[in-house]
Amino acid sequence: MSIQPARRVAYEVITAVRTSDAYANLLLPVKLERAKLGAQDAALATELTYGTLRRQGYYDAVISLVANRPTNEIDEAILDVLRLGAHQLLSMRVAPHAAVDEAVSLAKEVGSRSATGFVNGVLRTITRSTPDEWRDRVMANPRNADERLSLEHSHPIWIVQAFRRALAAEGREDELEQLLEADNFAPRVSLVALPGLAKVSEIRGDRAADYSPIAGMSDGGDPALLPAVHEGRARVQDEGSQLAALALSRARPIEPGERWLDLCAGPGGKAALLAAEAAAGGATLIANEVTPARADLVRKAVSVFPDPPQLLVEDGRLLGERLAGQFDRILLDAPCTGLGALRRRPEARWRKQPKDVPELSELQGELLASGLRALKPGGILAYVTCSPHLAETVAVVSSALKDTPDVSRLDTSAVLAAVTKHPLELGDTTDGHVQLWPHRHGTDAMFIALLQRAL
Repeated sequence: MSIQPARRVAYEVITAVRTSDAYANLLLPVKLERAKLGAQDAALATELTYGTLRRQGYYDAVISLVANRPTNEIDEAILDVLRLGAHQLLSMRVAPHAAVDEAVSLAKEVGSRSATGFVNGVLRTITRSTPDEWRDRVMANPRNADERLSLEHSHPIWIVQAFRRALAAEGREDELEQLLEADNFAPRVSLVALPGLAKVSEIRGDRAADYSPIAGMSDGGDPALLPAVHEGRARVQDEGSQLAALALSRARPIEPGERWLDLCAGPGGKAALLAAEAAAGGATLIANEVTPARADLVRKAVSVFPDPPQLLVEDGRLLGERLAGQFDRILLDAPCTGLGALRRRPEARWRKQPKDVPELSELQGELLASGLRALKPGGILAYVTCSPHLAETVAVVSSALKDTPDVSRLDTSAVLAAVTKHPLELGDTTDGHVQLWPHRHGTDAMFIALLQRAL
């Protein structure tokens, strides 16, 4: 039988994620456009792709039980086929015979004759029990609470433990399971109307945004069909990212002539918003991005402005020395593990490793030191990560403050209280930073801390 185009697209994206470190959120739209799928098939391909990647750990546990062998002993291409089939059988209302037959057809293309029989046997065995029965079997094996949560919610144990510590720091450890559950649901699509270029009324869908005063929520259609989005005057952007930029731009009134810097600007979403805010207040923004390919994305993001920001392509760790004391406001959206955006980039949970954290936190510290050197006296820096991991957030900020005694924290929560449409429910913290959460705020897990150099 021929393979349904939606399933073929999903399989190709899942395989590319595994073999070439592709990003599903970037590759899938390209594949959908090339396949010219209708809306229904495109939605199916999207669910197949993201659902399989999100729940991969759980499906591997089921497959291992059925095959009676660890999944690392199964041919990787065939394992991709099995994961895709398992998602349809355990988490979607797909006719079992259709899911199995399509998987067998895929296996014929990518595996041997024996592999085809193996796929058929594994998936038909899965169909003989209900999803609840499989869950009971999988959950009979965990040795402790973290392993149970890891299996049930399909997160590596080290991420479960990192989330537990971050929530515990706010006195909210009991919300851990809610957070893990939230990571396994597709996020709402939020949009931003760039101030001075678009109005919220142009992007508002079937409901209002909760927090950002310049956000609209998509009604489920393709945002690119909205004129403001198509023309670049509005764009898809998580509310958490919007608040990170607005915390800096609205921390105090803008004085004409201010100089702003986006130190790590790629891919350009926050740079575009800051450029709009700067233009409205008479300030000037410079954007910097060390990676040429990402610098191109920044250039495209800000091309909508008649007078786009100057773009630098330099190592942000060195920029502070060259441009010392020149900026009134600096955004440091630091490279991080991305653990706060696992809803949008589900493959990141399997790609990132604990050893990545020390390397990134060292880079974050160097970038923050550079950014603080570039601040004018009285200048404000927003340190932002899309990760709640304590080693990437409060530890980096605390270390920087020890090394720079003329820099202090601002009350970020008070700043955002004057910006947001509704109050943010924040955890218990005494240092004034803001940690957003998917389960509590419906945003990515953005960490935002405002720092100020003394006059």
